[in-house]
Amino acid sequence: MSGWYELSKSSNGQFLFVLKAANAEILLTSELYTTRSAAENGIAAVRTNSALDERYERKTTKDGHPYFNLKAANHQVIGNGEAYSSSAALEKGIASVKANGPVGPIKDKTAPAL
Repeated sequence: MSGWYELSKSSNGQFLFVLKAANAEILLTSELYTTRSAAENGIAAVRTNSALDERYERKTTKDGHPYFNLKAANHQVIGNGEAYSSSAALEKGIASVKANGPVGPIKDKTAPAL
């Protein structure tokens, strides 16, 4: 089984998505979008850019944990990864985004349950 995207609404009504690994661990979290269409465009941007190593900006939190930002060709941040325990764990996370980002299906959590 591969990973997937979850498209949902935040408490203030804006849209966001997360990319999850096959084990349901969050790999990438998007920014907030005012429209569903903009969030879907964000997913499309992840699909396009996630396979390219040069699109990953590797950073460190103030308390020393590595994390990454995934950027589009225009250098705009598309999403960011969780804080990792080590550089090796960060690289495994990026590898998982590279593997799952281009192909993951979308699970829509915005529709009301019937």
